[in-house]
Amino acid sequence: MTIAAFFDIDGTLYRESLMIEHFKKLLKYEVFDPIIWHSDVKKVFIEWEKREGDYDTYMEELAEVYVESLKNLNKDEYEFIAKQVINLCGDKVYSYTRQRIDYHRKKGHIVLFISGSPDYLVSKMAAKYKADDFKASTYITDENNNFTGEVIPMWDGKHKIEAMMYFKNKYNIDFEKSFAYGDTHGDLKMLKQVKHPIAINPSFELIKAIKSDDTLNRDATIIIERKNVIYELNSSLNFTKGGRW
Repeated sequence: MTIAAFFDIDGTLYRESLMIEHFKKLLKYEVFDPIIWHSDVKKVFIEWEKREGDYDTYMEELAEVYVESLKNLNKDEYEFIAKQVINLCGDKVYSYTRQRIDYHRKKGHIVLFISGSPDYLVSKMAAKYKADDFKASTYITDENNNFTGEVIPMWDGKHKIEAMMYFKNKYNIDFEKSFAYGDTHGDLKMLKQVKHPIAINPSFELIKAIKSDDTLNRDATIIIERKNVIYELNSSLNFTKGGRW
């Protein structure tokens, strides 16, 4: 059977959000009307920047505006902007995660990306880091390749498990020897499926869930990367190892 390494992207590999970067570029080139930034998105962004608001609230607000603004735009016409996001931002990743991708590839494990970001961005990130396969949120287009505004999500636990089971059957994966990497509560079910769950810069909600789950509390590793130091902790948040990149 095959050993796999499942990677979330936003906050786990990439240090921010691919969707946010794409949103910013579409504003910059005035594909999106700049006035949409002055809706509730700017307000919740400022609250998050000042650490007075919640990141998930900011992401939900931005995602709603992003999807609505894409509606009826032609995917082919703005492909160059999607490429720019990866060309300009694709190296802004966590050193630990990049090292782990190299580790798994050298070991002969298959590397799989499962991300809530749009499929047309994740496909390019998967190619850049030589992932064997990927699943992402699918943004539906019509017969003319215009965005319909419909999205098949990949940001919640239910859909990520469905993706894992698809890959399990496709590649004959042994979950009892496999690895998963995530950073938010949406990655919890993915982490619980494998023998080696690794939480990277986890949210408070994910830490709470790990500590309250008997299996994860035993098996999970928590990684904190700050500046040029990587800290490794166990599920009780006890320091176990650390060092420079």
